[in-house]
Amino acid sequence: MDSVIEQVQAFVETYGPVVIKALATLIIGWIVARLIRAIVRRLLHKAKVETTLIGFLVNLTYMLLMTLVVISAVQKLGVPMTSFIAILGAAGLAIGFAFQSSLANFASGVLLMIFRPFKVGDYIEAGDTSGSVTEVQIFFTLLNTPDNKRVVVPNSAITSGTITNYSALDTRRVDLVFGISYGDDVEKAKKILEEILAQDDRVLAAPEPMVAVGELADSSVNFVVRPWVKSADYWSVYWDLTKAIKLQFDAQGISIPFPQRDV
Repeated sequence: MDSVIEQVQAFVETYGPVVIKALATLIIGWIVARLIRAIVRRLLHKAKVETTLIGFLVNLTYMLLMTLVVISAVQKLGVPMTSFIAILGAAGLAIGFAFQSSLANFASGVLLMIFRPFKVGDYIEAGDTSGSVTEVQIFFTLLNTPDNKRVVVPNSAITSGTITNYSALDTRRVDLVFGISYGDDVEKAKKILEEILAQDDRVLAAPEPMVAVGELADSSVNFVVRPWVKSADYWSVYWDLTKAIKLQFDAQGISIPFPQRDV
């Protein structure tokens, strides 16, 4: 028993200081890396760098710093750097196969930073989901949905598919379809639609809004109504016009056909 205790004491005396130095390096390095990350974030904000780029650069800086911290801690353990690099290279190959998706996400994150298909605050549709971009990280992009859910989308899922950016342009076209009965006055209905568009200050004069008979359907004459608005006004105009046209059709005696079943 005494020999075991002596061996443990000898081990602690020999390797204890080395292990303590390595742990201290990790802890201090982690603290310093977090401080530098905060400083970099503050400096980038002060320099008015685009918000999308700030999050990516800050996270990348933190990862690089922590890599250096780990390497320094390994050195404190007395591991020769040549051996460590060889081990790291072999492990890197295995890790590369095991984390192919993560590496793809990282590469995709770099591509998103280079080509900038969207920025923080844009409303996009990508990766089989849609929402407002809150942050672009190294591996993931964070979206907030209109019903206030946080969606984490892998960057590779975004770059491998179609990206629709609804906020990229200043204006959008509102596409509406309204049907009237075959017995109603087509010219009267067209005039009502044009007057409603003219009375809404949010509808842009250029490009000129379009009102036209788009289809002679089975039970209705369908008008296409296509005004242009500022992107920020899209949904409010969409809903307001739908309501206003229904009310005005009712007031002017224009009927909107709906399915009926006689029993």
